[in-house]
Amino acid sequence: MHSPSKLFDLSRKTVVVTGGGGVLGAAIARGLAVAGAGIAIADLLPDAAESVAKTIRDSGGAAKGYKLDVFERKSIESCREAVLQDFSRIDVLFNCVGGNMKAATTSPEQTFFDISGEAIEKVMNLNLLGGVIIPSQVFGKAMVQNKDGGVIINISSMNAMRPLTRIPGYSAAKAAVSNFTQWLAVHLAQEYSPKLRVNAIAPGFFLTEQNRYLLTDKGSGELTPRGKTIIGHTPMGRFGEPDDLIGVSIWLASDAARFVTGVVVPVDGGFSAFAGV
Repeated sequence: MHSPSKLFDLSRKTVVVTGGGGVLGAAIARGLAVAGAGIAIADLLPDAAESVAKTIRDSGGAAKGYKLDVFERKSIESCREAVLQDFSRIDVLFNCVGGNMKAATTSPEQTFFDISGEAIEKVMNLNLLGGVIIPSQVFGKAMVQNKDGGVIINISSMNAMRPLTRIPGYSAAKAAVSNFTQWLAVHLAQEYSPKLRVNAIAPGFFLTEQNRYLLTDKGSGELTPRGKTIIGHTPMGRFGEPDDLIGVSIWLASDAARFVTGVVVPVDGGFSAFAGV
């Protein structure tokens, strides 16, 4: 049997974290670096990517920031080539790009019938096409060359399991991310190598700048009725914190999960297990 330290060891692994300049992506990147991985922080904002990379380097890890626009395939390909030049290989791809937008959200001022197709399309493209599928194609093309295989980890959501009110585009997109995760896991294992694994994490409710307007009152900072409902339906009684994603991220990226593929792991404080009574 392997020791736990060896099972979860990511040294000599190179991890690409797309959206790594964001709150959740940055926390995941820092956690993976502590486990020994070399980290390529890829983000639309190169200064944000390099800022996260610097915090990792200052703590003794290996990291570098890169510009990445998931809406431009050439940008993703350029990022891949730059990472390969700097790190020689890519072992893990963490697809952290995603999010919702107010224009695709229902409200007293905007009914479902008022939401534009353009807004829905943008949310779908951000979370599914640009957020997961195209990066998996581009970086995965390099990973299939690894004799030791590789790992792709996507960020799904509670919305994929149970659609929430007011966010139709985001819920549909994340459901598609979960479905695609399962499809790609089977495809890569059967067509290329059983050592290629694909999984997803489904975070529960984490306060971010993208959802804060739905969960807290802008003036007082107090929970909105929606925020209170979420906390009331979360057995652990709190929102998630970015560092809550580190443990599952290291597990899925490491040999500790070497026989795990095609799963979507909830990290939600029990939200998905609670029926409300």
